Amino acid sequence: MAANPLSLPRNSRVLRPPISFSTPAFKLIDFPCISVRKKPANDRLLLSCCRGAAVAINGNHSSKIFNDSSAMLFVLFQEMGFNEKDTEALLQANKSLIFTPFEYVRRRIQALQSVGVTGFALSRLIVKRPDVLTAHEIEELLSFLVNDDANLELKGKIEPSRIERLLNSTEPRSLVAFEKKVQLLFMYGIPKENLSHVLNTVNLRKALCLKSLEEMERMLMYLQHFNGVHLILRRPAVLNFDLNTQLIPRIGFLLDLSGGNESATAMVLYKFPFVLSYTVDHVKDHVEFLNSYAGLSNEEIFRIVLIYPGLFSASRQRKLQPRIDFLKQCGLSSNDIFKFLIKAPLFLSLSFEGNISHKLILLLKIGYENRTKELALAMGAVTRCSCKNLQEVIGLFLNYGLTCEDILDMSKKHPQVLQYNHESLEEKLDYLIEEMGRDVRELLGFPAFLGYKLDDRIKHRYEVKRKILGEGLSINKLLSVSAASFSTKSKRKVPVGQIQVPKESEDK
Repeated sequence: MAANPLSLPRNSRVLRPPISFSTPAFKLIDFPCISVRKKPANDRLLLSCCRGAAVAINGNHSSKIFNDSSAMLFVLFQEMGFNEKDTEALLQANKSLIFTPFEYVRRRIQALQSVGVTGFALSRLIVKRPDVLTAHEIEELLSFLVNDDANLELKGKIEPSRIERLLNSTEPRSLVAFEKKVQLLFMYGIPKENLSHVLNTVNLRKALCLKSLEEMERMLMYLQHFNGVHLILRRPAVLNFDLNTQLIPRIGFLLDLSGGNESATAMVLYKFPFVLSYTVDHVKDHVEFLNSYAGLSNEEIFRIVLIYPGLFSASRQRKLQPRIDFLKQCGLSSNDIFKFLIKAPLFLSLSFEGNISHKLILLLKIGYENRTKELALAMGAVTRCSCKNLQEVIGLFLNYGLTCEDILDMSKKHPQVLQYNHESLEEKLDYLIEEMGRDVRELLGFPAFLGYKLDDRIKHRYEVKRKILGEGLSINKLLSVSAASFSTKSKRKVPVGQIQVPKESEDK
């Protein structure tokens, strides 16, 4: 027999038998670690193992049938760490082990070890599922994982804990065609380099074993309508779902909400694949609430969902209703609420105690009146920034000489001014005052100045115009014109005899 490249753990040993013997009650026993002696008093044979373990066998008791394979298995299991009592119980409860050739079991153990199921994990698996050593269906699975004949680059990449959990929880007959199902994933577009990630993320039993090959193919074909490969790579757990009872109804509801727009539905699924974990009733209740309580149409709701599909994770009682109540108290109509949520959908999910309440206090302190549209719009503008950043922005304006009334005036004209990063604002204020030589109060007439990029727009345009027109150009006219108009005017207004700014300089 050729040497098998797979090996047992270091503390395991199976020696080649140098001696043989026979007894009337047994077939030929050929194993070096076992001796046989007969106790005349009770006519019992005693098999003594090399490490002092012994098992008594009554030749007249039909339930304890020991052949040469079982004797060798007894030693093998003890070498793996099983004690005498557990070993005898294991063999007694699983007669198929006794009648399975020893070499077959030994090779199966080696295969399990080669895929990483070793030590205590292997012992635990054998105790719970002893058929893992005898079932022919498992041989195909282990051969696929060990040899990777399909060249899917999976050898050694499937986590041993995943394999152990699969074998622990799955009937052997459900493991049939496992390799073909993995190949199917590859055929439908999952790259080789991502296959191991997918298999290490999904529930292998649900995703592959409990589905037939035909069912898997139908699921993959259905998901193709919604950028299935990208969806699976983003959230492999999608494969855990049942096509008929889960995926089709849940995706179908979103598709109906979108007016049948598959690409828009695919975008929602990609942005928030966890939405597939919600039942149709859950999603439907959110839609009906926004229909009746906020006065939004299905089309408007889907447009909001397209921007922020996470709203389905917000509790209707604790989040949605109180937020909609706030907007109504501020005087917003259904159309106003729609426009607000298109710009600031995250408002629906923010914590009141940890976020919204702190921002409301700061807005009221700079002069906003409670329960007004201006307050709601300002609240929408600061939805995406942290409470700390908002406080830093207000403090920064005050440090540069502006008053709360000035900040209020600027934010009403340009609400986004309150959400900008305070460090970026400080750089622009310094450049406005120190490099451009302007007064900070010019911002009151054109607060949008603070929204432009410092290097790409403000500095570039100021340097170009300063060479052409000097220092007197207003910051509004400097920045508000389009890039095309600015480039044309810059070329047209160069004085005669003055060297024109090279085109490549304008493009920087």
